[in-house]
Amino acid sequence: MHPTLHRFARLAVAAALVAGSAVAQAQTEIQWWHSMTGALNDRVNELAKGFNESQKDYKVVPVYKGAYPESMAAAIAAFRAGNAPHILQVFEVGTGTMMSAKGAIKPVGEVLREAGEKFDPKSYIGAVAGYYTTRKGEMLSFPFNSSTTVFYYNKDVFEKAGLDPNRAPATWPEVMAAAAKIKASGASQCAYTTGWPSWVHVENLSAWHNVPIATRENGMGGLDAHFQINSPLHVRHWNNLKEWAQKGYFTYAGRTNEGEAKFYSGECAMLTSSSAAQANINRNAKFKYAVAMLPYYADVQGAPQNTIIGGASLWVMSGKKPNEYKGVAKFLSYLAEPARQAQWHQQTGYLPITPVAYDLTKKAGFYEKNPGTDVSVRQMMLHEPTPNSKGLRFGSFVQIRDMFQEELENMLAGKQDAKTALDNAVKRGDEMLRRFEKTAKE
Repeated sequence: MHPTLHRFARLAVAAALVAGSAVAQAQTEIQWWHSMTGALNDRVNELAKGFNESQKDYKVVPVYKGAYPESMAAAIAAFRAGNAPHILQVFEVGTGTMMSAKGAIKPVGEVLREAGEKFDPKSYIGAVAGYYTTRKGEMLSFPFNSSTTVFYYNKDVFEKAGLDPNRAPATWPEVMAAAAKIKASGASQCAYTTGWPSWVHVENLSAWHNVPIATRENGMGGLDAHFQINSPLHVRHWNNLKEWAQKGYFTYAGRTNEGEAKFYSGECAMLTSSSAAQANINRNAKFKYAVAMLPYYADVQGAPQNTIIGGASLWVMSGKKPNEYKGVAKFLSYLAEPARQAQWHQQTGYLPITPVAYDLTKKAGFYEKNPGTDVSVRQMMLHEPTPNSKGLRFGSFVQIRDMFQEELENMLAGKQDAKTALDNAVKRGDEMLRRFEKTAKE
């Protein structure tokens, strides 16, 4: 090559490198802390990758920060230290605490409005949007992964035990009868287990039977709520759990989603847990299974009513630059697109959080090809939510849930009966609510 041309080529390469570096530096980074594991972690990374490839100005960096309680605690510590993430995934029971975290969050509605992005809270399923919206109608966080609790069963084990594999137990007594048959036949070493005990056996048990969890519309009407989970229904159900555990029908797995692994490994034949467990069940299960509606007590008037959501929403932390908020708003708009919402629902088992996403999924024939995947939606929309079944909102509920589960564990260990366990749960829960109420009013 001629020396002049060689020098020109080198200069061109150098200029290109400098330009590339400038583009890289110009990109605004958006930190997204989340709590997704396994197949769900893969989906989260795919969403971030898709957004990053769709434009050049912003780069969303998803970071797994541990289970929901750990990531929430880490974000609060980071906020106090001045280095909070831009976006934080918080589970639904953390909503009351986040709402009261004055100065720590920037309402999602405000973020999207200021960035000029289209956002209509009314486009979301009412029972979902209502959970994250103030009484004045302002949406504080972005509904992201909303689930509800459903019933799973191993069809192969049912067949081995002489049960009809195409018929799920509809009531709790039927679950107990199926568990007895499974245990007697030796078809499975564990008949029934559960994920998220408080969510399933307190919160959804209440809503599904149209019985209050607490006064003041389950805390949505004010901070001065009192728990009511020691009703005859709650005592009856917890007493059943205790008896089933003693007979070897029910295996307690832990306070979060540990029961899901016991199901998809084939160890346990029946499971109550999140509809979003389907992603990991599909990936790991080596047997045929089915999804059915949550069991209920047929003699309770008004049951079944509707279940309430679990999962999480995305909160935007305060103290960031305007350009960073613009990137956050663009990413949230990207997540809200109907086709993306439909795909997320189909891949994960989380609810389609907009009616449009549900319709897209239905029209594509997804529910026909994948029986049971619409169970969560049918449960949520079974009836118009009542004050007992539209959700809950309690400060410090992460800690209160642990108290409920501690009382359940003490009961299962034979240290107390169901009535004592639930009376203790109410007393301890109310004490925590009063402390939170006092702090929030200061």
